[in-house]
Amino acid sequence: MDVSVHHPDELTVADRAAWTALQSAAQPGGRPQMANPFLSPEFTLAVGRCKRGVRVAVVREKGPSGEPVAFFPYQRYPAGLGRAVAFGMSDCQGLVHRPGFQWDADELLAACGLTLWEFDHLTVGQHPFEQSATGSFASPVIDVAEGWDAYLARLRAKSPTFTGTTLAKERKLGRHHTDVRYVHDERDPAVLRTLMEWKSAQYHRTGLADRFARPWITQLVQQLFQTRSEPFAGILSVLYADGRPIAAHFGLRTERVLAVWFPAYDPAFAKYSPGLIHMMHMVQAAARDGIAYLDLGRGDSRYKDSFKTDELRVSEGVVSRRHPVALVLGKSHAPVRALADVVSSHAEVLGRANRLLRSVGMPRGPGKTP
Repeated sequence: MDVSVHHPDELTVADRAAWTALQSAAQPGGRPQMANPFLSPEFTLAVGRCKRGVRVAVVREKGPSGEPVAFFPYQRYPAGLGRAVAFGMSDCQGLVHRPGFQWDADELLAACGLTLWEFDHLTVGQHPFEQSATGSFASPVIDVAEGWDAYLARLRAKSPTFTGTTLAKERKLGRHHTDVRYVHDERDPAVLRTLMEWKSAQYHRTGLADRFARPWITQLVQQLFQTRSEPFAGILSVLYADGRPIAAHFGLRTERVLAVWFPAYDPAFAKYSPGLIHMMHMVQAAARDGIAYLDLGRGDSRYKDSFKTDELRVSEGVVSRRHPVALVLGKSHAPVRALADVVSSHAEVLGRANRLLRSVGMPRGPGKTP
């Protein structure tokens, strides 16, 4: 393989256009997950500006044209340990590639200076990586390719009580409150801050770690909110009542896919189920905008089960090279962060790892990874 490794900011305009073109061809080509916004160059670029160690391997055709045939975004840690970009935050991971492209995982990781690469939302069709998967999981989706009316009819047939109750609560909300309206693409950053406050409070209520307590995640969301390209955008949609937001969602879209990411609502309006009302409007607006499906992300949830029409699959695991460091760390299946701690605490192993990685070549780009 002809592979070069770059910091995301080093990618040329032509390279980014080629990456986007591969994604645009994926949906009609029967590989819908590859069109996911989390696999877009804009997402990797944004993460690279918030986190150190983000790199992109560009695989090119051999010969005069040198056209890119694949892009592999990853995040590198000490001693060549690697993870998917924004691991734990991104809902779709893998190599974006031309149809029919085949690659050797060991060769690709060596070109990236990696001993191993960890993933938790690997898209389907990545056989060289899937062979190392330790689990496969459902990622619910809402198919609106046939339009809103077709979807609503399908929802009524599948969940008549849920659909009727949600629509009735919206009517009740309208009777008891004024100026009930939905905005699909809100550009007010103050509303985004409100959404993040709601989400933080939800994390605390449910006993989950507050993602927005981590400055890089807040920075990433704010940056993506300002990101607009063709066809990528960060989309903030909002349900209003009495002149103020009562439910909102921030997610990412490409030409045909909307990734559902951060939904939340004002608990003061909980009796109206504003999150469900908001979701109804968001699905309708997405269908109107030409979205083929909304990706709800891996994980169980009552609202996902209610709205979904189908499920895609994602997998998790660790793919490793035939490499001395991988053999030393190797078959424990511990997370990469834990492995990095093990390596860093053993000077002999770390020294050997760094010497070996230098012998195969390190990624080029500004600065050092952490």
